[in-house]
Amino acid sequence: MDITVTPGPIGAGIAVVSLCGRLDLLSAAAVKQRLATEVAAGHKKLIVDLGDVAFIDSSGLGALISGLKAARQAGGDLRIARPCDQARLVMKLTTLDRVLRPYLTVDEAIAGY
Repeated sequence: MDITVTPGPIGAGIAVVSLCGRLDLLSAAAVKQRLATEVAAGHKKLIVDLGDVAFIDSSGLGALISGLKAARQAGGDLRIARPCDQARLVMKLTTLDRVLRPYLTVDEAIAGY
């Protein structure tokens, strides 16, 4: 799993966390830690770009929820951008799409803040 972080607009406290690979048991801990690190660094508004994630399992969902919890405790939020069909289906089946609202593009997710 490759994790890349791009700061959003200056002063907005936004970070775009782009993931590439499979978000599963093997990568979930690293993603969870990186999201927590970004919140601790002052990026309380996170956008997780799943455009290059082909597969997500329950461990991956847990990492995203952990990031959401950290962001909300800091007074922010976490949004999902560009989820693949499989990720969208998993979030819908678990009703997490109500909490982790998916956006079609990163720009839409940023504009939502």
